[in-house]
Amino acid sequence: MKLGIAGRPQAGKSTLFAALTGARGDAVPGSSHKDTRIATITVLDERIDFLVEMYQPKKIAYAKIEYLLPSRIPGVSDAKSEGEFWNQIRVCDGILHVVRNFEDMGSGAAHSEADFNQVEDEMILSDLGVVEKRLERIALDLKRGKKQGEPEIPHLNMCREMLEEGEPLRNKPEVSTHPLLKGFTFLSAKPMLALINNGDEDENLPAWTQRRENLSFVVVRGKLEMDLASMTKEEAEEFLEAYNIQESALDRVIRHSYGMLNRISFFTVGSDEVKAWPIPDGIPALEAAGEVHSDIRQGFIRAEVVAFDDLKAQGSFQAAKKAGLVRLEGKEYIVKDGDIINYRFNV
Repeated sequence: MKLGIAGRPQAGKSTLFAALTGARGDAVPGSSHKDTRIATITVLDERIDFLVEMYQPKKIAYAKIEYLLPSRIPGVSDAKSEGEFWNQIRVCDGILHVVRNFEDMGSGAAHSEADFNQVEDEMILSDLGVVEKRLERIALDLKRGKKQGEPEIPHLNMCREMLEEGEPLRNKPEVSTHPLLKGFTFLSAKPMLALINNGDEDENLPAWTQRRENLSFVVVRGKLEMDLASMTKEEAEEFLEAYNIQESALDRVIRHSYGMLNRISFFTVGSDEVKAWPIPDGIPALEAAGEVHSDIRQGFIRAEVVAFDDLKAQGSFQAAKKAGLVRLEGKEYIVKDGDIINYRFNV
């Protein structure tokens, strides 16, 4: 799961990146661009901790989220550098849009709604360019007698109509996610979480005039959260209480990110390893098996499934099995959040 960080200059993107990654993030060496920062975050999960206590495995594997912060080239605003910036965001599963909502000497007054609109307009224009370029290419191919791209035309036209009206494609995912458009990685179609970056004493969302669909908001206080990320556990507890922070920005962003990307986690357990597997909600057991290993998917026989809450209540796998709470499920079983799965397979 990869999330790209975007926003206007001076919005606090670097501060938020430091806050999100400082507590339990690992920098990824050898990133593809010298101005790009990448960090992988551990998604702490109390269910993993319980399973580790139960199974005492040799290895523990929490779910991970990768955060990517591309940088525009300072002083350069040409189309090439803008395109490079957005192309790095295109590979991400979702976008964290950092919006400045604080005032200081260097940045001046906050205009959060206007700043949000400007960045979203950039994404819409970028997508419109992709659509128009593809339509031009298809038209040229048709003149040459090549009709492979012809079925894409009505779907691209629907995208173009939305984009020309200034509407992000995420508002109608059935349009932009059509199988024929799978490889286009439209920016405005990606799930987005708006991080409203407030001043130290401000806990409130700004009052915007326009209602936005399919968009979640999280208030963060970037400078405070950056300080929090560098503290010990004892220092952090006092800090959280002093500033009435119920949950760190990292944990709130992770929680909202799972929701915005429609992700859940299932678990595999044993003496060798306890591992969390983040997957899209609603996928069948066979597809989830492929996340673990392609051989398991290929040789799938049955999935032995117990819900985490049932296992915890019974105290052991054997007790859960005796109580009739362990089930054998087939390929079409829809995996639930918290399922503990042991795959039976034969290759």
